[in-house]
Amino acid sequence: MSVVVEGRNLIRDYHIAGSLMRPAKTVHAVKGISFAVERGKTLAIVGESGSGKSTLARIVALIDQATGGELLIEGKPVDIGKTRPTREMRSKVQIVFQNPYGSLNPRQKIGDVLMEPLFLNTDTPAPERRDRAREMLVKVGLPAEHFNRYPHMFSGGQRQRIAIARALMLNPTLLVLDEPVSALDLSVQAQVLNLLADLQEEFNLAYVFISHDLSVVRYIADDVLVMNQGEAVEQGSREAVFADPQHPYTRELFAATPVTDLDAIRARVARRQAMRAAAGG
Repeated sequence: MSVVVEGRNLIRDYHIAGSLMRPAKTVHAVKGISFAVERGKTLAIVGESGSGKSTLARIVALIDQATGGELLIEGKPVDIGKTRPTREMRSKVQIVFQNPYGSLNPRQKIGDVLMEPLFLNTDTPAPERRDRAREMLVKVGLPAEHFNRYPHMFSGGQRQRIAIARALMLNPTLLVLDEPVSALDLSVQAQVLNLLADLQEEFNLAYVFISHDLSVVRYIADDVLVMNQGEAVEQGSREAVFADPQHPYTRELFAATPVTDLDAIRARVARRQAMRAAAGG
């Protein structure tokens, strides 16, 4: 399996200016994190609020530059602080944010939302852009006829499907998923997670999945990186980390996190779908 994204001793510092009442200081948000994610695999980054996981996600997504260390995409070093990424490099990495309500322009029709990445980053003709947008709607479980609707006409789960569809329009190799299901109802979470698993298999995508929900992580991850105060305190396969967490912080995190039974949720969703199908038949 080929490595899609690799971080080598990544560091992110924020320098806060001082004032008459407060001296200047430096906040070390990410402290020397290293990892690698292969095609078709998912690295879940977990930790409490303020642990640095979303900061790391923004570095991987080429939104924020690292203060130190090295980020490689498909083996090529990327430093957005020194060189602006090419359109080709930007297309390889896409991000899906937590809030589907805030990530879509309410004034844009869904078709325009999906076509925009192609318009900005490629020379794809307009008819082909429309065809690909309609095809991607179907890929994420929405009718192609929704092309001309506006975001307010969709539920939260549907909007997140649209956000995922937009992220896939440029045929990326890596998706950074920053708490992509935490704003959704539990039954909808299961549906979106199943969709992400299907899309990963179909397109052989690498995922960097940010979450505080260990039940979600246990379902979707291949490997787990646990962060605390900017540091990677534990890292390993999902099976190893969940079966025998080594670091005291990891054990505390597991003990303090309520467990959501996603298997039960998926079974309930499947039963409802079967009942609807039987009633329609």
